[in-house]
Amino acid sequence: MATSPTVLAGVSSTVPPDSPPAATAAPVAAKFPLIPLLIAVVLGVVVATLGVGGVVYYLVRTGRLPGREGAAHRAEAAAPAATHAMVLDPLLVNLADAGGSSYLRIAMTLRVADSAEGKDAKPKEEKPKDGKENSDAVASVRDTMLTVLGQQTADRLLAVDGKEELKTELKTALAEHNADLKVMDVFFTDFLVQR
Repeated sequence: MATSPTVLAGVSSTVPPDSPPAATAAPVAAKFPLIPLLIAVVLGVVVATLGVGGVVYYLVRTGRLPGREGAAHRAEAAAPAATHAMVLDPLLVNLADAGGSSYLRIAMTLRVADSAEGKDAKPKEEKPKDGKENSDAVASVRDTMLTVLGQQTADRLLAVDGKEELKTELKTALAEHNADLKVMDVFFTDFLVQR
């Protein structure tokens, strides 16, 4: 059998035509680019690792994926601060409705954060033994409450979220007018609107 010249044109002239096939495969394997392939694989692994790490970091940081920092942050937030209750006597307030015949009878309890003056500070002994706050603080709080409550209308208070909005307004007003008193929460123990 004779070989055609087209088949022989693809074979290297340095390899004799009657040599074994292994001899022709070795030069072809040496021409395969091994170093660029390794660099591409390493770069691909690094990029993929950085991408996955970035996504996991974002999820943990935003709290969508529980992690050590997120759990520790929630544990710190769950730890309650030292507080005490300030029980206020019931208030009777004329509301700002047209006609002036509406009023609100309300009783509240405030959850107030205790002031921390330091590790070596002694507990305050100025609180009376009957559990009531001193009269200056109570008078200041009642004045602020009467001011905020007197600006309300019956329709606004009786709305679906009227009480929650009122609690927010009361906390804001107390923070502005009574800076030394840290009100954590407002609880309504009695709430009656009369039209």
